[in-house]
Amino acid sequence: MTIATTPLEGCIVITPRVFNDDRGYFFESYNAQRFNEAVGYEVNFVQDNQSYSSRGVFRGLHLQKGEHAQAKLVRVTKGQVLDVAVDLRSGSPTKGQYYSVLLTEENNKQFFVPRGFAHGFIVLSDTAMFQYKCDNFYNKESEGGLHYADPELNIDWGMPNADILVSDKDKVLPFLKNVGDFGF
Repeated sequence: MTIATTPLEGCIVITPRVFNDDRGYFFESYNAQRFNEAVGYEVNFVQDNQSYSSRGVFRGLHLQKGEHAQAKLVRVTKGQVLDVAVDLRSGSPTKGQYYSVLLTEENNKQFFVPRGFAHGFIVLSDTAMFQYKCDNFYNKESEGGLHYADPELNIDWGMPNADILVSDKDKVLPFLKNVGDFGF
């Protein structure tokens, strides 16, 4: 596997080594020892999630606050998405900045988003299957997030805002300038 760092400290992109032959392909999608070496500390994933969505569906920018914060290792097994992490860590030199990566079933890339980040993605293909591991259990009372069209973030989602399908819950998330400290 190859590890690529990003401008946001702690966020990394992992590209597995794929073995192809006339029968298809094989790759190791996760190895705890190699993963922990890559991030520099032990991450204990406790929950796996999967979503299926159609073109234009946006999910995010979500986070879990305080003691329920979550690190995530995300990947796409079908289709393609633009995946985004926004740094919300107090004292971070990149607080308020984001990083995006294209995750596809062809490139098999994975994106590690540590605790202290809001996370979201938009589906760019007709449909997409999105899978992710979390290092902490979901807690409804600790939900938080940012508005997908925050002008301060100015994220290019790869399609006009009018074509983006957003849940009613996510449409009312606050802008970065209107949120305090999320406990990171």
